[in-house]
Amino acid sequence: MTADELVEGGRGGAAADVLVVGAGPTGLLLTAELELAGVPVTLVDQAAQRSGQSRALALQPRSVEILHSRGLLQPLLDDAVDEVPGGHFAGLPVTLDYSSWDTRFPYQLGIPQARVEQHLEDHLAARGIGVRRGLELTGLTQDGDGVEVSFADGTTIRAGWVVGCDGARSAVRKLAGIGFPGRDGRMSAVVADVVLEDNRAESNGRWELPSLVPRDGAVLTLLPLGDGVHRVLFTGPEQQLLTRADPIDFAEVSGALSNWYGEEVVLREIRWASRFTDAARQADRYRVGRVFVAGDAAHIHSPTGGQGMNLGLQDAFNLGWKLAAHLNGEAPEELLDSYHDERHPVAASVLANTRAQGVLMIPDDDIACLRETFLDLLQIPEANHRLAGIISGLGIAYAPGDHPLIGQRMPDLELGDGTTVAGLLVSGRPLHLRDIAGAAQVLVRPDGYVLWATDDPDGQPATDSSKASAVWAMASSPRSRTASSAAR
Repeated sequence: MTADELVEGGRGGAAADVLVVGAGPTGLLLTAELELAGVPVTLVDQAAQRSGQSRALALQPRSVEILHSRGLLQPLLDDAVDEVPGGHFAGLPVTLDYSSWDTRFPYQLGIPQARVEQHLEDHLAARGIGVRRGLELTGLTQDGDGVEVSFADGTTIRAGWVVGCDGARSAVRKLAGIGFPGRDGRMSAVVADVVLEDNRAESNGRWELPSLVPRDGAVLTLLPLGDGVHRVLFTGPEQQLLTRADPIDFAEVSGALSNWYGEEVVLREIRWASRFTDAARQADRYRVGRVFVAGDAAHIHSPTGGQGMNLGLQDAFNLGWKLAAHLNGEAPEELLDSYHDERHPVAASVLANTRAQGVLMIPDDDIACLRETFLDLLQIPEANHRLAGIISGLGIAYAPGDHPLIGQRMPDLELGDGTTVAGLLVSGRPLHLRDIAGAAQVLVRPDGYVLWATDDPDGQPATDSSKASAVWAMASSPRSRTASSAAR
């Protein structure tokens, strides 16, 4: 493959301004955001084809919101397995009440990662962008004007910017010299897609929030994926004696199911299986010059709570509009530094809460007492609300300001002209709204967070903030939207 062939997916056939490495959910959404803004972008992946493995299983409410705000949600709703009201913390039997937050989507959308990837890839294909597959990144050097990238097959390409969305073992992160501090895993578990003979009387094809309370030193969850396939996740004493290199055989999975369900569930086939740990690591920098990392390339953690895919999608949503604004001459380069400043603390919080959930799952009498204490706390509405905001992503806020709306996610309010805030965000442009949400003016970033708000009908954001000035100018351009509201 020549360099020209590699970049022909970009607009006009020219070399891409941005090279996105990794075609998982993070890389696909980032590519969609850049394409929406008219930025030439090329998306490559090491794998020769998509694996089709289900992997992550749910979209949290904030991820559902951002996909809705770009008009990407409906195909996912049509292809979802189930809608699960609320969330959980460490599998404790008290539901986190997502409806306590102002959202149109107070549920987890049960849909395997493979289906999310397929729909995002179909969206890009309809826009003329394909994934260039079978390209293993082996070299990366950058200077003040661009990044030189080389692949195992001898292909080289020079891009203006590179974003590594290439997973936990990210070649981009390593070649860019970005540190990945943290700790190795202290427990091991198995996840698999399996075909079962399921004789449980209560099995009805619906999803339920998992119970991760240990029983005889083991934990197991089971969810239907449709067409007779189930997702099973389990861990116990046997798994702690095995390494990630040890194969997962029929006897191990069948034994775990039998120990948990007896004769109610019989294993027929393993579609795929993998071992994972609760390793927790985070990139020390999300940007080095013209190179960024996002998704699992920037952070890894236990899957407890179902936050991983969502964290990556929201990384992409944060970075995409900023990189596009700079490349389109609408924002200074300083805006790009806010990607690390905003997203690094969010991921650090996820690493912390997943580690806390892991502690609550330890089969120990003292930990059992701690679980009982947490159960009591989760029944207090304020505590439940706080944890629901953390797990769902609805509670994420960025730098506050002198108005209570600043830094918060903008509610998807109905506007006086019959549309909604999300409907206006479909273009990927910032919004200047008047007489809405208790403010005279609100400036909404393309990713749906309030950058500036005031009770002064004639006010303007301070010009000493490059971010505020740039977004204000973007919102004032003919491509953006200023609207007044009669929202209730």
